[in-house]
Amino acid sequence: MPAFLDACHRRPTDFTPIWLMRQAGRYQPSYRAIRDKVSFLDLCKTPELACQVTVDAVEQLGVDAAIIFADILLILEPLGIGFEFAKNHGPKIHEPIRTAAQVDAVAETVDAEGELGYVMEAIRLARGALDVPLIGFAGAPFTLASYAIEGGGSKNYYETKKIMYGDEGLWHALMGKLSRALAAYLNAQVDAGAQCLQLFDSWIGCLSPEDYVRYVQPHVKSIFDAVGDRVPTTHFGTGNTELYPHMKAAGGSMIGVDWRVPFDVARARLGDDVAHMGNLEPAMLLAPHDVMKARATRILEQAGPAPGHVFNLGHGIMPQTTVDQVKALVDHVHETSERMRTT
Repeated sequence: MPAFLDACHRRPTDFTPIWLMRQAGRYQPSYRAIRDKVSFLDLCKTPELACQVTVDAVEQLGVDAAIIFADILLILEPLGIGFEFAKNHGPKIHEPIRTAAQVDAVAETVDAEGELGYVMEAIRLARGALDVPLIGFAGAPFTLASYAIEGGGSKNYYETKKIMYGDEGLWHALMGKLSRALAAYLNAQVDAGAQCLQLFDSWIGCLSPEDYVRYVQPHVKSIFDAVGDRVPTTHFGTGNTELYPHMKAAGGSMIGVDWRVPFDVARARLGDDVAHMGNLEPAMLLAPHDVMKARATRILEQAGPAPGHVFNLGHGIMPQTTVDQVKALVDHVHETSERMRTT
């Protein structure tokens, strides 16, 4: 079995497998060349192109897993929540969800194969072109709800929390619809050939543990329960390390750790009954090679000899990074972790 899947199952490996969030993206000249010809959404919705950028990242970097090229907001469209990617301004929701009538209008779930079939076709194409495992993914319900309510990015999530605290029934109704759709979407990705799944909760760090448990955890748990043990699942969130034990309780056979906590501290808190992913500071890819490599070595040392570690960044690759720098990190993790296992 590939080292990545062995690590997901907490089985011993000869080296520490590595893949990187946003490993297909703007830092790659090959990706920018494609984006010069098509819009971001057209790239996501053209299976042959989505497959190409997925595979290009693996071939250029030598990573141990691929992640299908898509976007977490794609699922909003079949739910009836329109959006666009405005140039230089990121995603924008056409009509932010603020009222009960708008929540009522959100679809109860999605026909994932029918309405998001371009993602499934990209997965099928990528599986045929890859010799490493393929990861499918989706955004978590809190992050998606925040996008839908705020209308785009946010620094304080005021509108989101106004609904969450002010009308708990309405909040759970929206989160329930999102969660049912996400469960259907992720299961369809497995049916199409995804060998692992990752749930991204990029904005969850704005919540306290108490609020996470009350307003979010049951919905996330319903998604992981719906997927079951069909494939390994990674639960990733950023911004608040106090949430990790509660995220673990919500589900996921692997917990993704961001860079705000030492890896050994996070691993000790989470325990060895789950695998662990992380957690190099993304800006380290902008540092001199010796600085980056020293920090990566430190993480490998913190992870120790216990199985179940997949090396990754604490968040996605930054656009200012170079392909050569990322490749140097991948090679260093492979070579150093293999050497650690033989000495």
